[in-house]
Amino acid sequence: MGEPQQVSAFPLPPMQYVNQYTDENVKRGRAAPPPLPIQDTYTMFGNTFTADDMIVRPLESQGFRRLHPQTYDHKRELKKLNHSILANFLDLLDILIKAPDSPKRNEKLEDLNLLFIHMHHLINEFRPHQARETLRVMMELQKKRRHEVAERFQVHLDKVTELIQKSLAALPDEFSLDSKVLVKSEILTSEMGAAEQRRDNEECDQLDRMMCDIVDGLN
Repeated sequence: MGEPQQVSAFPLPPMQYVNQYTDENVKRGRAAPPPLPIQDTYTMFGNTFTADDMIVRPLESQGFRRLHPQTYDHKRELKKLNHSILANFLDLLDILIKAPDSPKRNEKLEDLNLLFIHMHHLINEFRPHQARETLRVMMELQKKRRHEVAERFQVHLDKVTELIQKSLAALPDEFSLDSKVLVKSEILTSEMGAAEQRRDNEECDQLDRMMCDIVDGLN
């Protein structure tokens, strides 16, 4: 038996994987399986990262010198960095005007680079807070929409309830309804009794005629 093959994180090249992962292929079960979770290190934008890295890595782990203390106020430090960048930029302009070939120009460029890296790092530290705020806004929007749906439903429910109440109020009361039913039943009973009496009378008349015919036959 040969040596076991190493499983790649992506079973297909990235672009080929994306192109094959369509709705039609997913519906028919033809889409490529998802990539395996990365266990060790990976490269993104030319930088190497590990799977267990923090969301925002410390500056020291990236090889940069820290310019602010471990405990600090983000707002205050960002203002200080903004002022430092502006002052160093003006110094760089002064150097380019007076001595363009001076080695201080490269020093100022490195200082500006480090200041921008620090500002970018402080801004990135707000990313988790930004994600939480985004989620909070989304949940508040969902809550607002559900309240609007509940209010519209309540309006329709009130209209239906009002319509049912009006329909019930338009119906006759129980006493008058029973009286009308009673009157109709009495009329129907009397009519049925009269019909039965007429039928009995007709039957008696027929018997009388038959008896009379028999007597007449005997004579």
